[in-house]
Amino acid sequence: MKKGSIVLGILMILVSSLFAQLTSDIPREETIIVDVLGGRVPSPSNFNVFRGTPGRGLDRGIQQLMLEPLWCVDFATGEIINALASEGPTYNEDFTKMTVKLRQGCYWSDGVPITADDVVFGVETVLRNSSMDYHNQFRLSIEKVYKTDDYTVVFELSKPNSRFHANFMDRWGAWRPLPKHIFEKVEDPVSFTFNPPISSGPYVVKDYDQAGYWTLWERREDWDRTPTGILYGMPKPKYVLYYFYGEDASKVIAQANHNLDMTSLTLEAFRAIQNRNPYTRGYRVEYPWVINVDPAMTGLTLNNEVYPYNIKDVRWALTLAIDIVDYIGIAFDGTAPMGVLHVPPLPVYQEWYYEPMEEWLKNFTLDIEVNGEPFKPYDPSATLRAAQYAKERGYKVPDNINELKEMFGPGWWKYAPDVAEQLLLRNGFKRDKNGKWLLPDGTAWKISIFGGSNQAHPSYRNAMAAAQQWRNFGIDVSVDSSEAWQTLTGLGQFEVTTTWPAVEPWGGHFDLYRVVEVFHSSYYKPIGEQAINVAGASSRWTSSEMDKIIEKMEKIDWNDSNNLNFGIEALKILIEEMPTIPTFGYPGVVAWDEYYWTNYPGAENPYCQPYHTWPNFKYMLPFLKSTER
Repeated sequence: MKKGSIVLGILMILVSSLFAQLTSDIPREETIIVDVLGGRVPSPSNFNVFRGTPGRGLDRGIQQLMLEPLWCVDFATGEIINALASEGPTYNEDFTKMTVKLRQGCYWSDGVPITADDVVFGVETVLRNSSMDYHNQFRLSIEKVYKTDDYTVVFELSKPNSRFHANFMDRWGAWRPLPKHIFEKVEDPVSFTFNPPISSGPYVVKDYDQAGYWTLWERREDWDRTPTGILYGMPKPKYVLYYFYGEDASKVIAQANHNLDMTSLTLEAFRAIQNRNPYTRGYRVEYPWVINVDPAMTGLTLNNEVYPYNIKDVRWALTLAIDIVDYIGIAFDGTAPMGVLHVPPLPVYQEWYYEPMEEWLKNFTLDIEVNGEPFKPYDPSATLRAAQYAKERGYKVPDNINELKEMFGPGWWKYAPDVAEQLLLRNGFKRDKNGKWLLPDGTAWKISIFGGSNQAHPSYRNAMAAAQQWRNFGIDVSVDSSEAWQTLTGLGQFEVTTTWPAVEPWGGHFDLYRVVEVFHSSYYKPIGEQAINVAGASSRWTSSEMDKIIEKMEKIDWNDSNNLNFGIEALKILIEEMPTIPTFGYPGVVAWDEYYWTNYPGAENPYCQPYHTWPNFKYMLPFLKSTER
């Protein structure tokens, strides 16, 4: 027997043995087992996520099962869910006062009603304690908070803020109400471990591993007194086990043994589990398998304060030197959806922005001529080229163009190295005798791409794909991977980095203020000072025209339809200037085992966001179906 097979066999025995010990007292057919994206929890006995310190293990079930927010975003349906709030926020005319109506009939897991007292007390506690989450946001915005009745909370703001409610909208992080009757008895709300935790969500903690590898949750008997139960009904699994298996090999073994129902994997590991477990499926049953409705837009960020990336022609030359189909083939075997805008090409954004901008994109020209005509860089045929790539790889894809756009994205920029060359030549660049690019001063043009060290992550895959494309174009490119890349990127210590080219949009709302706000010149930080947000702002790019659009957004309600127009105008400026280069939407690789549970929210029935790691996982659980095995 080969050594690798022996090691694999030992791993299978160990995983099965450990799991059997853990689950000996809970019925497997009533339990859904999911992995922990954030890894082992350093402080497993601490459930106080209201304090502003790391190591809390938010995604071991705390945000997905235990806590309900006021509002929650669902990026798959394009919906803003009213959770502990019964309706959306109400502002006065000048956005200096926000009123929140709470949902009646919701209770903490110890039987105490959830009321305005919890919200008011919680916010005031945060304002008094600088070490608690959202202290800075609340301190800068809140003049006064009070209740007018048991289910109505009023925030008086220190300055107009039409997006103040964003602090309470769960997307991956938000301020969530805490139980006043517990915290008012605590001397120090920061050091308090909140153990045992009191839940506003449909599950309570049953047990957890002192070493931080797993947390077991049990459905509340009064699940119908939570927003989840009121809105969607009873969550079907009685138990939810969050278990950190570690490396992908362990996850593959666990799911092959039906001891892991939902997990995130690399594409390579997903293929491995498909070969081992006939019950495994992805978000799509067939190629490209991956989740293409993730609200993150990945790509490349150029440091606009570092020569030569401060030149627009150079930024566009680098863009046109990319063959996006080959690029995504290198990164994710063609499975990721391409997008030219600074928002991901998920269905709602295709409807809100990609489709309305299609004609503008087709007619958009660069300040350069090809064959005597202004050059139009947009390539709507890139979708068909991506489909052809898949066919050549032996994958089956539909013929319908709308289905192809949904799968592969609605086009990208032309692969035009000849035009890229013209843009560089007119800025003094030249090639040496071997065809390698030289800077105008005659020195070799060398690009260092800075990215993360996780080889499965899009940041790493973008770096590798871009390096190959630009090497093909004649540039000397190196890739620098580091666990500190986010910190150093924020400080501007890079030339090109693979952090997101813009802040992720809401995913469930057309407002793009969240995407473009960080480009406002008031947020500018010089190199050496931490950017306000790594995504977008780390490019150090600003524009007076963008400032005007952002300031117009700030003066209107986020539901105002004029935000669509402002969003389009902002996206046009980002395209024209190309301070950062969007490439493809985040391709989420998940493996779902249908041995015990079915009716996951796959592409054929996307009734909910599809991740077990996101906070609205609790809204998926009422729709799962047991196979009763």
